[in-house]
Amino acid sequence: MSKPPIGGNRTGRKLGQKVKKGKLKASSRRWIERHINDPYVQRAQLEGYRARAAFKLLEIDEKHKILSGAKRIIDLGAAPGSWSQIAAKVTNSTDAEPKVVAIDFLELDPLAGVHILQLDFLDPTAPEKLMTALGGTPDLVLSDMAAPTTGHRQTDHIRTMHLCEVAAYFAIDVLAEGGHFLAKTFQGGAERELLTLLKQNFKQVIHVKPAASRAESVEMFLLAKGFKGRKPGARSLYDSETEIDDRDVVDERDAVEAE
Repeated sequence: MSKPPIGGNRTGRKLGQKVKKGKLKASSRRWIERHINDPYVQRAQLEGYRARAAFKLLEIDEKHKILSGAKRIIDLGAAPGSWSQIAAKVTNSTDAEPKVVAIDFLELDPLAGVHILQLDFLDPTAPEKLMTALGGTPDLVLSDMAAPTTGHRQTDHIRTMHLCEVAAYFAIDVLAEGGHFLAKTFQGGAERELLTLLKQNFKQVIHVKPAASRAESVEMFLLAKGFKGRKPGARSLYDSETEIDDRDVVDERDAVEAE
């Protein structure tokens, strides 16, 4: 169970530490100060996770139980690897019989029980390599992919939404019936085609903002629960004629089951 830090940081390190000015730019100094004083960063170090992002997944799972019963998991945009750490634990994955496959164009240090592919997920060979490495059908596809930021909010949103769409299409191609898909998005509204795709193929679609996601961050997560299974003739991202009511995709505070 994931609980937010209470009454400090549990690490013995003082909060409110300052970084000496030195030669650092003011913006860099503020970022470092925020990072070292972040209780989730300190808790990740204490509990052996590679990044504070671990608590985003743990908090989502605490409410929505997407890790429960997962036998195989694919982690897209896995660096530095905290989600893969959790995935390996819940699947009892081992190096001899890996049940978790992680992919990122960045280099990841080895993780016990995780088969790592250093490859851009947009590479045409990536889907086949992921499935070959996994050796079976995943129950959960995770995507923490985000395009490098440009500083232009609309551009960053569009680029990250494209990654989310590609990840969703992949998930629908490979997931076991009843499986789940979780992907990072940016606030600003998901593309209609993506929501159409998810609504058609999953029982429930929810926007999630876990407590571990910084309040000032524009990131959100799109959770699609209960894959309905592959259907002959089902529409995909590239079918532009299908329409969907915006009310079919809801905030988790007002989640409704799909018909």
